[in-house]
Amino acid sequence: MMAMVPDVVRNLAHEHQQVIPISVFVAVLCLCLLIGHLLAENRWVNESITAILVGCMAGIIILVLTKGESSHILTFDEELFFIYLLPPIIFNAGFQVKKKQFFHNFFTIMLFGVIGVFISTTIITAGSWWLFPKLNFLGLTGRDYLAIGTIFSSTDTICTLQVLHQDETPLLYSIVFGEGVVNDATSVVLFNAVQKLDVSRFNGRTLHVVLDFLYLFSTSTALGVTAGLLTAYILKTFSFGRHSSIREISLMVLMAYLSYMLAELLELSGILTVFFCGILMSHYAWHNVTEISRVTTRHVFATMSFIAETFIFLYVGMDALDIAKWRMTNLSFGNLMGIYSCLLLLILLGRAMFVFPLSAFSNYMNRRAERTSNITLKHQIIIWWAGLMRGAVSIALAFKQFTYSGVTSDPAKATMITNTIVVVLFSTLVFGFFTKPLISYLLFHQATRRNISREESGPPIEDLNLPLLSLEKSAAVNLSRAKQSFSMFMESPIYTIHHYWRRFDDAYMRPIFGGPITNHSQS
Repeated sequence: MMAMVPDVVRNLAHEHQQVIPISVFVAVLCLCLLIGHLLAENRWVNESITAILVGCMAGIIILVLTKGESSHILTFDEELFFIYLLPPIIFNAGFQVKKKQFFHNFFTIMLFGVIGVFISTTIITAGSWWLFPKLNFLGLTGRDYLAIGTIFSSTDTICTLQVLHQDETPLLYSIVFGEGVVNDATSVVLFNAVQKLDVSRFNGRTLHVVLDFLYLFSTSTALGVTAGLLTAYILKTFSFGRHSSIREISLMVLMAYLSYMLAELLELSGILTVFFCGILMSHYAWHNVTEISRVTTRHVFATMSFIAETFIFLYVGMDALDIAKWRMTNLSFGNLMGIYSCLLLLILLGRAMFVFPLSAFSNYMNRRAERTSNITLKHQIIIWWAGLMRGAVSIALAFKQFTYSGVTSDPAKATMITNTIVVVLFSTLVFGFFTKPLISYLLFHQATRRNISREESGPPIEDLNLPLLSLEKSAAVNLSRAKQSFSMFMESPIYTIHHYWRRFDDAYMRPIFGGPITNHSQS
């Protein structure tokens, strides 16, 4: 019995040692929120920059107190990020997205968020593969270079979205927001596909990356849609709100998290799954809960996302002062500066190589469809700028590729961690500082108001109550409707798909899964 007493004391002391850093980190989080509130009206600073700067200051204080041994309050673990911090961020993005604008510009968003990632990844991978050895940076494998391409193709549009206003620039906001979410999902899916790639047989299996990507993308999306529809059906069928609003909110939170964990368990993309789960829940399940639950869910999901984002940027600021990783590299200061400069230039080039060409292609398709919501040159510059900043996903992917639970003993991998941190810090601080002035200069309020009506104007509203085929009509009438539908699809495929989806949604989906049915005028 006496022998057990020291063990109990040691366990209590260990638990006490774990509580202290968590308490300190939470206190620093509170300080970060306070400083962010005081600087909310500053034209140069946003929440991301504030969190990084507070993290740097906290890291300096810890370095002084520990006499240069550590700059961290907590040790970063990529699993912590992917399991606990990322799901609320992505789910809230899907839950809060303005679905009308998102799907109205779905073609453009997918161009930027999917095709753009492949173009950017190719340019960054090829550029780093060619330039790094010239700067005496050796020791990386082919899979490492492919991973570098996906790591630095993941954007962080938070800085830009904090400046843009959805009501003033609906087209621009929708594209920047939608591309940011799809870009992160695509980057993670492509990163996971690269991990499964046999680089030694890469020349004979070039299509495997694309096929793995398509498989992960489609199955992850299907799982998210299924989880969202199942949640909506349960809420509509059992009417939890008659007894407790807490059960409604709890079910939505747990089902969203369950969908993410199931995707990870099945080696799919949890980001895509939870994003589309959020979209489906906001489209159907949100209408099946009480008014109190509707208000509460929006605030709860937004709060969880905000805390997770602040947590990540705060840690990035502290990790920038990790002396151990900086000491581990064996490169000269000049070579390190050359690597940082090359990565930033490749990001700038990779971004420009798809934003401007794909914008021109999107405008061409809009003109063919006789739509006036074109992406102007000023909008293209803002979209290009919005994707220059790197953030939480890049950090997490870098740790996942080049460390084991945040620790590495390989000089080349330690160098890549510091490279990622420097790029995230520089892009967030420098590019983020100039985001507000740039957008204010490019988007004048008067011009913005004149463009609102043109951005929101789409093809003329047609009668959505007309069935695709009717047994009450003659074969000639049905054939005429089929020809008209095919003509609509050839001229404007995205709008036509959305047109018939709304008809199908009102006729079949909403009666089963919930949500208001649109009242359309009869012709």
